[in-house]
Amino acid sequence: MESVRQKWLDMIGYAKEELPSPTPTLISTFEHPEFHAELYLQKNGKGRTQRVLLAVPHDLKFPAPAVAVPFYFPEAMLGVAPFDQRDLSGYAGIEMMLHLVRRGYAVASADAYHLTYRQSEKPIRDFSRWQDAGEALLRDHPDWTGIGKLVYDTQLLIDVLAQDARVDADRIGIAGHSLGGKMAFYTGCLDPRVKAILASDFGFGWEQSNWNEVWYWGEKLNALTELGMDHTELLSLFAPKPFCLLAGEYDNEESGVMMRRTKGYAPNDPNLKIINHASGHRPPAWALEAGYAFLDRALHNDRTQTEE
Repeated sequence: MESVRQKWLDMIGYAKEELPSPTPTLISTFEHPEFHAELYLQKNGKGRTQRVLLAVPHDLKFPAPAVAVPFYFPEAMLGVAPFDQRDLSGYAGIEMMLHLVRRGYAVASADAYHLTYRQSEKPIRDFSRWQDAGEALLRDHPDWTGIGKLVYDTQLLIDVLAQDARVDADRIGIAGHSLGGKMAFYTGCLDPRVKAILASDFGFGWEQSNWNEVWYWGEKLNALTELGMDHTELLSLFAPKPFCLLAGEYDNEESGVMMRRTKGYAPNDPNLKIINHASGHRPPAWALEAGYAFLDRALHNDRTQTEE
């Protein structure tokens, strides 16, 4: 299996520069009725930083399970913007950090690299920022990929949780929706510290999403498909740990068929689950609830197996 892992790492590529393994710097705190929040700056490249937002319930018993929740920017997943005045109305209903902190988890999220890699005057929700950042990354690091940068930055987020004395480093999960689902899936499969993955509608098959965009795989996707590499193979690196996919639009029953081909899971394995709400890209509350219950069984109670 190590040869499979190395094959994926070789395709993802490497940065031209030596990347930091930094300790984040606490810059602000905030008290919410339901949680305590901390904002950090963390180096994620030469002359670059990402903001990391960490939240813990007020009544959290330490050391506690934790979940990393990668996304475009952390406030969108927390549902409140305690340190600025960002408009979060477009993310109502999918605030995974808020939902999970209410369930007793320490949670953390960070800015994705469309906000951190290059300066831009474009609005934060202008999607062309991704194209600009991906092209700049490729110019600076032609042997790296956008998905590699996403994984690197998300692993820094895992570092924050794993090094926090309030967190049980043996019970760290990862959850994400859409782009965050891609980040969660790849980081979970490649980072052994992650014990459970919840990914929502990210496109398990190459043809199900925009994996060919420069900020993900770009032109390297052609080489991947020619070599017969797919996400079933990548998921085998995570098996037999708990993986749950919320399908809705880009993912569907075909995603489940591909998932079940993964080596390392038994037939009808409760650690391999698809919840197909089939109601569009955004998961409804009941589907999110089912996904969180899956994480609960993996991280709160039994550390190795989930149950129906």
